Amino acid sequence: MKFRVYDPTKDKDAVHRIWREIGWIEKDKEEVMDIFVESGRAMVAQVNGEAECLVLSAPGTMRYLEQELAFCAVTSVTTSRIARKQGLAKRLAAQVIAADATKGALVSSLGMFEQGFYNQLGYGTGGYEHWVGFDPARLNVKVQARIPRRISAEDWAMVHASRLARLRGHGSCNLDSPAITRAEMMWASKGFGLGYVEDDGAGGARLTHHLWCNAQDLESGPYTVNWMSYQNIDQFLELMALIRNLGDQVHLVRMCEPPGIQFQDLVEQPFKQRAISAKSKFETGIRALAYWQVRICDLPGCLARTKLGGRQVRSPAHTVRFNLRLSDPIARFLDEDAPWRGISGDYVVTLGSSSHAEPGADPGLPTLTASVGAFTRMWLGVRPATGLAVTDALGGPEELLEKLDRVLRLPEPKPDWDY
Repeated sequence: MKFRVYDPTKDKDAVHRIWREIGWIEKDKEEVMDIFVESGRAMVAQVNGEAECLVLSAPGTMRYLEQELAFCAVTSVTTSRIARKQGLAKRLAAQVIAADATKGALVSSLGMFEQGFYNQLGYGTGGYEHWVGFDPARLNVKVQARIPRRISAEDWAMVHASRLARLRGHGSCNLDSPAITRAEMMWASKGFGLGYVEDDGAGGARLTHHLWCNAQDLESGPYTVNWMSYQNIDQFLELMALIRNLGDQVHLVRMCEPPGIQFQDLVEQPFKQRAISAKSKFETGIRALAYWQVRICDLPGCLARTKLGGRQVRSPAHTVRFNLRLSDPIARFLDEDAPWRGISGDYVVTLGSSSHAEPGADPGLPTLTASVGAFTRMWLGVRPATGLAVTDALGGPEELLEKLDRVLRLPEPKPDWDY
């Protein structure tokens, strides 16, 4: 077995075969896969001279309150039929994460196929995403939408720029490469978009707000909103009015609840609609799923950008200092001489308007013990310290846990970009 960088001149057919075997690629979609594979870092595990495991990652940024953190998303971990249960996926993924961390990624995230596997690489489960199914004709939106522009896969560059410029909140992620958006748009066999374009002031056009959808049945749905991008709430409401206008023909639309919005507020008679549509193709309702995971790759780097409580807060009540004994399981999957082997160790941590982490220990401070995944969940605001002490690998004196709850009062983190 050999781990190495993906080489399209000799690995392309082999990685196509991997994705065909696992059902990720259909006939005539090889070009789309190639665009996706070459949009970021790609590494393979070679067995008997051929690539049998493929791991991809894509660089970007994650927002922590008002700060932008260097970030990488692991966008694919796939293994062929003949190479299962050999430990290839974990070892190769660990190498990709280590390479990203060495290049400056402070945080890494991914979408999981099942909870538990990626915990072995230090990831902790993110917050719930609410997927809403609703009859568009029953949207309670007062505004009227202007006539939009049709958007097709050929508009990928404009669409990507619009995604990057969208209204963002805590935990939101951007992936840098336009090829990511291009591949996602090309993948949808029944994909379409609607949006609004304005003059960019330099003789060109800018897509201000849009949505990209895929249809199970173009005539009546369900439709799925893969993503929507807007720069202010007025634009969001106009996009919702566009969706409402489809309600004469389309019976169900599914979409992820936008950050900061309680979607049920926008639906007329949600309980009645759920009862009427129960067990049908067009069943309405809301499902909660926690399917993304996240881990810190550079603790001092992340905490240097952690500014809690606002600029005016300087009181001791909004600051907590403690020893942190941090464990990181990723080291067991990396070579002893690897330049980055995780972030296990002892730290003195300060969390407040000015935060930092320094190697060492202070005998006068209380001690928090945590896995990197559990600490990341607490730091990002997925769950409070007192809750994680019950369900995850995090523990400490009750007084410390309660103070961490008070100091780390954060908005609910929402990546707002599936990967």
